[in-house]
Amino acid sequence: MSEINNSSKNINLFNDIQSKYILKQIFNNIKKYKRLKIIKYNKNIKERLNIGIKDYKSYSEIEIELFPIEKIGTKKIKFINISKEIDESYYHFYFYDSRKLETKKTYFDKYDRTKKIRIILDYEFNSFKGLFEGCTGIEKINFKKCNRKDITDLSYLLSKHQSVKIINFTNFNTANVINMSYMFYNCPSLKEINLSNLNTINVTNMSYMFYNCSSLKILNLSNLNTINVNNMSYMFYNCSSLKELYLFDFNTINVKDMSYMFCDCSSLKELGISNFNTKNVINMSSMFNNCSSLEELDISNFDTYNVTDMTYMFYKCKSLENLNYLNFNTFNVVDMSGMFSECSSLEELNISGFNTINVTNMSAMFKDCLLLKELNLSDLNTKNVTDMSFMFCNCKSIDKLNISSFNTIKVTNMKSMFSNCRSLESLDFTNFNFNNVTNMSCMFSDCYSLKELYNFNIEYVLDESDIFKNCTKKLKTIIKK
Repeated sequence: MSEINNSSKNINLFNDIQSKYILKQIFNNIKKYKRLKIIKYNKNIKERLNIGIKDYKSYSEIEIELFPIEKIGTKKIKFINISKEIDESYYHFYFYDSRKLETKKTYFDKYDRTKKIRIILDYEFNSFKGLFEGCTGIEKINFKKCNRKDITDLSYLLSKHQSVKIINFTNFNTANVINMSYMFYNCPSLKEINLSNLNTINVTNMSYMFYNCSSLKILNLSNLNTINVNNMSYMFYNCSSLKELYLFDFNTINVKDMSYMFCDCSSLKELGISNFNTKNVINMSSMFNNCSSLEELDISNFDTYNVTDMTYMFYKCKSLENLNYLNFNTFNVVDMSGMFSECSSLEELNISGFNTINVTNMSAMFKDCLLLKELNLSDLNTKNVTDMSFMFCNCKSIDKLNISSFNTIKVTNMKSMFSNCRSLESLDFTNFNFNNVTNMSCMFSDCYSLKELYNFNIEYVLDESDIFKNCTKKLKTIIKK
């Protein structure tokens, strides 16, 4: 191996379909470079900027600078020498708009080594989409002199970047960025990120932004302006090391989708979202799914009038003892399946204020609420519900359940509806209509204490297999039809 080569080399690549192949050929020969510097971007290349960065395997640090166009030439220059302008210890890749494909050649001597690589992408370029997607060797990225005002797309910027640990956006001008979706998607090694100067005034999409950033322990987003954001779905999905997250300054007036927003934030103990404006949100499915360390949650200010989907909204919030949702307006909700499932520390729930006139699915709604003793269902409107399977399954502590308001005219599935409700002693089915029910299998299985069922008529039910499995023999003798 030769000594480190500090000479300046400029490479010109092409804006055509073969560019990706050429870049891969280049990077096959430069596995030992430790730094990468990106300076200039070409508007004509557009989304082709991601054509080869994913193959970078060994760089431990990247610096990104965007120099003024005049410093590195004009569009007509095909091959330029910029060694006088920048540090000669960098390798330089120069991207420009070319109409013809030159003969392929080896751009680097495979034995040359350097500590720094500089990529130059000339002319105005407004997208960083997927720039470092799939990188496996870079640990530190510093956007050092990115003062360009025309960057509009940062989506997938570091998507699936397995090794990056530190990112600094201090000098990145993002004033006109519209899309930040998937920006740090699946960066499991990311531990530190400085977003204090990030200008997000024009951003509309932040979905999947920090998805699976499972090593992040601190995230300061107090300076983010979210007034124009309409999508925050999966934004913090599986940020499993975050213990606290304060979003009091988030303006969510235009957000329509908050599904899976905090899903699998399993270490989160404090979540400050009391100032959220949710008047335009349509989807809240799995919003707090598996926030298993949260002990209390105040969402009393949530305006949920336009929400249609609340499936598994609080699923696996196993430590949740206090849940304030009393101002919920559920008029337009269609699906509540699994909504409180596995909230195993909740001892009481009052949903008497819920308007469920449009709900069609309540399957597993309270499943595995192990400590739940009091459940107020007095005003629940179930006239359009078709699925009640597993609805109260494994609610071991409930000994009384008032289901007298239930209208079951459209219900077809009651499988395991009360299965393993071990403390229940009696149930009154006076207002139940079983005419359309086809499945009642295991409906009362393992209800060891159940003694009385009033007005329970299963004459037309097709599947009643194991309906009273492990129930007392005495129960069967007092069923009233």
